[in-house]
Amino acid sequence: MTAAILAAAGLSLVSAVAYAVAAVAQERLAARTGRERAAAETGGGLPALLRRGAWWWAVGLNVVGAMLHVAALAFGPLTVVQPLGALTLVAAVPLGAYRAGRKVSRGEWTGTACTLVGLAAILLAAAGSGPSEALSLPQALGVSATAAALAAVLVFSLPGARPGLRHATASGVASGVASALTQTVTVTFTAHGGGRMPLWGVAVLAVLVAVFACGGLLLAQASYRGGLGAPLSLLTLANPVAASAIGLILLGERLQGGPLGIAAAGVGAVLAARGVVLLTRAADPGHRPSSANVPEARPGPAKPVNLPALPAQPVKRRAERA
Repeated sequence: MTAAILAAAGLSLVSAVAYAVAAVAQERLAARTGRERAAAETGGGLPALLRRGAWWWAVGLNVVGAMLHVAALAFGPLTVVQPLGALTLVAAVPLGAYRAGRKVSRGEWTGTACTLVGLAAILLAAAGSGPSEALSLPQALGVSATAAALAAVLVFSLPGARPGLRHATASGVASGVASALTQTVTVTFTAHGGGRMPLWGVAVLAVLVAVFACGGLLLAQASYRGGLGAPLSLLTLANPVAASAIGLILLGERLQGGPLGIAAAGVGAVLAARGVVLLTRAADPGHRPSSANVPEARPGPAKPVNLPALPAQPVKRRAERA
């Protein structure tokens, strides 16, 4: 593993922590604004968020995570940087439990371990080379159009699916495409890719990066209305899948180690997916008993108690004797 890959991995880890803190802040903000859901669905949600300081705090953390992510892409390929983004979920679970005043469950620890082991296997198989290729302008525009269409289908279609999960998947796709476009802009200004794209093309890609990054942020905020665990899990999976697919198909990135490396990456992917599923089940309030679901016992009106009447005859006789 080269020094550049180690630098990319370190920057990605710090970026994941920043994203995790931002996700917890966004989930708590979504919980506090749950009563404003009707206004948000009719278009009043964004203005309400812009008036909240907690929202801008979360945006600042996302910006820090994005800057560290861009720096990581300057040293490592998408197939290394994006899988490490799944550590956001690993960091967010204990942070969310701490903020909620509870302990991390056994299922959450098991899911964390599976995710870490799976990511380590993927990292070893993918850490062969740094970024040397970038998307051409037609490729970047085609990827952007495809991602926008897919996000629109996820958000506005599939009426039978859960809205939070659909928004989370669309957010992950948007974030993964933003990462691929960011790498293209970064590589264009390095010795590897200088002069391959006109300046106006770089400006167009920079605008697309901003659009997909902001769209992914807003979609993630919308997905956290139903909780943190399940939406963040899907977002975490969709992000590296989208970016790594672009890297493997269009950027010429390859898994290292031959058949053994491919097998290790496959096993790592299965373990990581299993870990995310466990974290999803453990973090989803629908999978754990909650005291809020138990009806509270309320005192009702006292029922009359029918006591047996005392015999009157003996009392009458005593009165006659007297």
